[in-house]
Amino acid sequence: MAKKVVVFGSFVADMTGRGPKFPVAGETVLGSAFKVGPGGKGSNQAVAAHRAGADVCFITKLGADTFGQMARSFYEAEGMDTRYLLIDPEASTGGALIMVNEQTAQNEIMVILGACNQFSDADIESRREKIESADILLLQMETNPDALEKVIRMAHGKGVRMVLNPAPARPIADELLGMIDTVTPNETEAFTLTGVKVENKEDAHRAAQVFLSKGVKNVVITLGEHGVYVTDGAREELYERITVKAVDTTGAGDAFNGGFVTALSMGKDLFEAARFGNCTGALSVTKIGTAPAMPTREEIEALYQKQYC
Repeated sequence: MAKKVVVFGSFVADMTGRGPKFPVAGETVLGSAFKVGPGGKGSNQAVAAHRAGADVCFITKLGADTFGQMARSFYEAEGMDTRYLLIDPEASTGGALIMVNEQTAQNEIMVILGACNQFSDADIESRREKIESADILLLQMETNPDALEKVIRMAHGKGVRMVLNPAPARPIADELLGMIDTVTPNETEAFTLTGVKVENKEDAHRAAQVFLSKGVKNVVITLGEHGVYVTDGAREELYERITVKAVDTTGAGDAFNGGFVTALSMGKDLFEAARFGNCTGALSVTKIGTAPAMPTREEIEALYQKQYC
C-alpha cells in the first residue's frame, strides 16, 4: 500500500512569456507567446507527485481572488484533494513573472509570494492532524520561514519522514536541518547552504558531507546537465542527465522532487527514488509550462524501463 504524501508549500500564478532572447536592463523584447497558469514550487511538486501516482494532500494558502479560483479549479480538474487549502480574504494569491528563452529553453523568474508568505500559527495548527499523520512530508522554502519552522518541528515531533527541497535558497538553522531526512538542493542551493561550489561529483561529495555533518540523513543534489548526485553517507551514486529535447526547463526541479517522493511512497529506496525522479524531471522539460507539463505515471515508468532496466 502506498504511503501518504503531504506537501506543504506555495501556490503562485505563473505568468509566462516566451521570446527569442532575454532582455537586458532597459531593453524591450518582442515575445511570441504569453500564458497564465498554475505554479509555485509546492503546487508544482504536489501536482507532479499526484500525476506520478502518489496519494497526495497539498496544504497551501490562496487569496480570495481570480488566481485563487484558478488554483482550486485546476486541482479539481486534476482530481486532487482541495479540502486542506487555506483561503485568506485579505491577501492576494502569489504570482510569478517568468521569461523563457526559446533558443535555449532556459528561464528567468521573479516570484511574489502573496498569501503563501502569510501562514499564521493558527493556519498551521489547523492542519496539525494532517501534517502529523503524513508518512512523507515534502517541503520547500517558498513560504514564510516561521511557518516552515513550525511545520518541521511539528512533523519531527511525530517522527514524520521529511524531504526538504531548499528552494529558493536561503539560510536555515542547523537545528532544523538536523531534523530533515533528505535534502534535495540544486547546485546553487547547495552552495548557499554549505559554502561548497558544486560543479562535479567530487564537489557534490564535499557539499553532501557538510549536510550529513549537520544531521541530514540523505543528500540528493540535482546538477543540471551533470545529472543527479545521491548519497546516504555510506553509498554514493551519480546518475547522468537523461537526454531529451528540452523546450521549457521551468519546473524541472519540482518535477524531480514530486517524482522522488512518489517513488519513496511506493517503497523504493533512496537510489531507486532518485532515478524515478530523474525520469520525471527529464520528461517535464519536453513540454511547455510547469504544473501542466508534469508527466503521468505511465510516461515515467516507460522512460525508467528504457533508461535503467
